[in-house]
Amino acid sequence: MPEFHPGNWVESAVDWLQVHFSVLFDFINKVLTGLYDGINAVLGGAEPLLFAAILAVIAFWLRGLLAAVATLIGFALIDSFGLWNEAMQTLSLVLAAAVITIAIAVPLGVWAARNKAFSTFMRPVLDVMQTMPAFVYLIPGVMFFSVGTTPGLLATIVFSMPPGVRMTELGIRQVDGELVEAAEAFGTSPKHTLTRVQFPLALPTIMAGINQVIMLALSMVVIAGMAGAPGLGESVYAAVTQVQVGLGVESGIGVVILAMYLDRMTGALNARVSPLGRRAAAKATAALGRMRFVRYRPGTAVALCGVVVLALVAGGMNLAGTGDSKTTASTDVGKGKKLNMGYIPWDEGIATSYLWKEMLEERGYKPDLKQLDAGPLYSGIAKGDVDFQTDAWLPTTHKQYWDKYHSKMEKLGDWYGPTSLELTVPSYVKGVKSLEDLKGQGKKFKGKIIGIESSAGEMKILKDKVLKDYGLEGEYKVVSSSTSSMLAELKRSIQKHEPVVVTLWSPHWAYNANDLTKLKDPKGSFGKGEKLYSVGRKGFSKDEPTVANWLKNFKMSEKQLTSLEDQIQGAGQGKEQDAVRKWLKDHPGFLDKFAPVPGGEKEKGKDAGKPVKMGYFPWDEAIATTYLWQNILEDRGYKPNVKQLDPGPLYTSMAQGQTDFQTDSWLPTTHEQYWKKYRSKLTDVGAWYGPTSLELSVPKSVKGIDSLADLKGKSDKFGGKITGIESSAGEMKVLKSVLKEYGLDKEYKVVSSSTSSMLSEVDRSVKQGKPVLATTWSPHWVYSKYPMKKLKDPKGAWGKGDKIHVTAKKDFGKDFPELNGWLKNFKMSEKDLGSLEAAIQKGGKGKEKQSVRKWMDKRPGLVDELAPVK
Repeated sequence: MPEFHPGNWVESAVDWLQVHFSVLFDFINKVLTGLYDGINAVLGGAEPLLFAAILAVIAFWLRGLLAAVATLIGFALIDSFGLWNEAMQTLSLVLAAAVITIAIAVPLGVWAARNKAFSTFMRPVLDVMQTMPAFVYLIPGVMFFSVGTTPGLLATIVFSMPPGVRMTELGIRQVDGELVEAAEAFGTSPKHTLTRVQFPLALPTIMAGINQVIMLALSMVVIAGMAGAPGLGESVYAAVTQVQVGLGVESGIGVVILAMYLDRMTGALNARVSPLGRRAAAKATAALGRMRFVRYRPGTAVALCGVVVLALVAGGMNLAGTGDSKTTASTDVGKGKKLNMGYIPWDEGIATSYLWKEMLEERGYKPDLKQLDAGPLYSGIAKGDVDFQTDAWLPTTHKQYWDKYHSKMEKLGDWYGPTSLELTVPSYVKGVKSLEDLKGQGKKFKGKIIGIESSAGEMKILKDKVLKDYGLEGEYKVVSSSTSSMLAELKRSIQKHEPVVVTLWSPHWAYNANDLTKLKDPKGSFGKGEKLYSVGRKGFSKDEPTVANWLKNFKMSEKQLTSLEDQIQGAGQGKEQDAVRKWLKDHPGFLDKFAPVPGGEKEKGKDAGKPVKMGYFPWDEAIATTYLWQNILEDRGYKPNVKQLDPGPLYTSMAQGQTDFQTDSWLPTTHEQYWKKYRSKLTDVGAWYGPTSLELSVPKSVKGIDSLADLKGKSDKFGGKITGIESSAGEMKVLKSVLKEYGLDKEYKVVSSSTSSMLSEVDRSVKQGKPVLATTWSPHWVYSKYPMKKLKDPKGAWGKGDKIHVTAKKDFGKDFPELNGWLKNFKMSEKDLGSLEAAIQKGGKGKEKQSVRKWMDKRPGLVDELAPVK
């Protein structure tokens, strides 16, 4: 039989629909989300016990005093579990889904009852809808609408619709045909026959269908927690994946209470709205005689008054109440802005997600944190419904998701690494030290390798590569579970002193808690160690530059991470954020270091108030770093004075002690002449960048010239000239020997100008599409702004690259010990330097200092990093 995969067609259809009907999906998303938000605002707005009392009044009206008391106790129990908000979110989802489902199902049922052809068509459709596994409905929902409320609502609507349609059709078909004929005989129109005869008589059956719709909706919204739908489903999912028995029981009881309330109330509603139901209730009450008070129900008007009074009280309390805020005006960076965070239930993901949730709340943001599997999480980020997550294992574990969605996401920096993936056994398992040792020992481990989530990249690598490389296929079966289930199995096996092999990784607190052996991987099948990244939706850095820069500067050591994980493990279920707060108290300064307030008051240095004389010559990296250090020193309380000079006068001034330091000494080549002359009167504080390179460059549009050797005989193309910079620059001196080395000294004339003039000539030539040959160097922003290529130097005539040093007067270290220490440790990457230079160029002449300050404000924590005060 040839293979047949309709799933491939479905995936193609989904891709096509995403491209061509995105506007429709956005509209549906807004409608469903708006409906849910409106209902949740009403249900979740009141004080829990007051709203429980409102629900109890409704129960009293529908079923009597006993039901009212049971309702009050049940919902008070949910509140005591700390799950009130989750319960109201679940109830909101059920009501939103039920309203839409009933609005569609009842008309469809009526149509099916009155049209046999339509009934025949609907029967197999409803069969598919009713028998399809509930989890399957989440897949297209996530694909079209990402994670959150909408996929859960759509899946719930589809899953719960069949009983509504079937029971409506059944109820109308069961109405006595003679009654219908009689109505028609008296001239009743088909419309009135339906509304005045068939529908009232069918109402008990229709209400039974509505009851089933609501119950199925409740079961589905719990399952929808897997796709990020809020409420008790999210809590149940977290409990299952993290094996939190207590949370699972409490969440389950909450679902049971909601289910019983909705079932009993919708069942009793028939007695209020149906003529047949009211007649049956009246007969039952009359039969009780003097005991009829047992079945007492308040009148509709009385019950409505009770509900209105309680609702007004609840509304008044909300208006009078004031929300507590942990942030002060000076630290309220976020000003209540909402951020959507997601995390995979891996220990480092849980730890860092709750850490950032707490830190963001301290800074005035309102983060919303959702637990998701890896697939829905990356899909949510790609669609923009999740702002960021902190646990991307790259380049290997999460490679499949990064390859699929990388164009719709951005890396916000790595905060830990390198990691390692491995299989692990308890240390008491003798003779198994390597993956090779597992061969032939399958019976010892019952032929099983206990894995984690099937969506994890480690599981894919294990199945597709590791088992094959070591010949373990067929002997071992990889059992997918969850991280918490794997850890629970490991704990059980250790307690029983039984052999077990599990998937694990480093860093992980399990290695501290247990005596384990990492199995060596001599063939390197698991790949090289990875780094843990924070990953955000595309455009997050632009929309939230402050938070993005906090995340980019975020780092954690293994000691810090494992101690935080241990704190959370010890705190127990549902208390992750409490554990984080305690950990932050035990690590003072962590919050201010990694989530500093932009423009906040900076701690003063030991030599605050001391004047510092700084010099620079007008090269871009000198301008950038000089104004950077001017801003830093002002933040630390120093009094910097900046002066521009040419290289010769600047080195002379430092040698005479009239200038304290400068940041742009190119050594050992470019500034060799000045260093040889004054080295006995200067101090080399240290290199902050390197190696550099000197070069000639041409636009990329100039074909056939890729090397200095290619310039021979091509002078006409460039007008016989090389556009240079300042004649005093060391590069200009070296250039003469370069031209001799390549036999170009008589063919080309070097035109001395200035750095700015050279850049203007490059700008003009590139815009006009003309060839130009210019002296440039690396690092320089010219390569970012213009399509220029460096000409290769096969003979090495330019010499080895320099390093850029901070140099100072002779007694600088003695006069400025604190500043000397900061400058010794000063380092800048080419990326940071280029972005700083670009910011200055964009700011314009005369605004260098302000441009640097804006650049620094987007990198909170930079001052503490470059100039730490001990």
